[in-house]
Amino acid sequence: MARNARDIGGYPTADGGVVRSGVVFRTDALDRLTPRDLAQLESSNVTVVDDLRTTYERALAPDRLPAGADGHWYDVLGQSPITTLVDMPAAYRAFVTGPGGANEAFSAVLHDIAESDGAVIYHCSAGKDRTGWATAVLLTVLGVPRETVNADYLLSNTYRGADPEHPGLDGVDQAWLDSAFDTAVATYGSFDAYVSEGLKLSDGDITKLKSRLLD
Repeated sequence: MARNARDIGGYPTADGGVVRSGVVFRTDALDRLTPRDLAQLESSNVTVVDDLRTTYERALAPDRLPAGADGHWYDVLGQSPITTLVDMPAAYRAFVTGPGGANEAFSAVLHDIAESDGAVIYHCSAGKDRTGWATAVLLTVLGVPRETVNADYLLSNTYRGADPEHPGLDGVDQAWLDSAFDTAVATYGSFDAYVSEGLKLSDGDITKLKSRLLD
């Protein structure tokens, strides 16, 4: 099973919409999925699984994919210093400025969601940091207020049983997410500019995302 797995749907947007359920799922590594888990994902019409882990992580815990799903590998931190995997503040800055693939990885996930006919899963190892930033970006692009984005991010502490006051490497800290947002603004001038210039999402891409994901 994947203990930090959830549907990103159900959240209200600032302009009165609601994020559609059953289209995008965030999770931790998929190496422990049972046949029953895989059957459930297949019945949910999961057609794309995006893996944000490094080569090393993938070798240690290879994904198990539902039948009919295409697996894509988008390494967020592979070109960053190895210490980035355990230095959380540095990792969150690297989600925006990391060399050799961070922006490209998150961009690819968003494009997969926009273009896919079925449901999409994206994940890292714990489903909280790389996956957390991907979710924060996606929900923000869809118009979900920051307070709700923060609350979804912090749910990883609940799902993973981490102490919110001292999350360590097993949980998440609001300051980490804030630093990624701050880095995006500092680097590109605004969050919208990060999306358009850093992630290379066009107005058409954003329209597709909203069409697929908003009720």
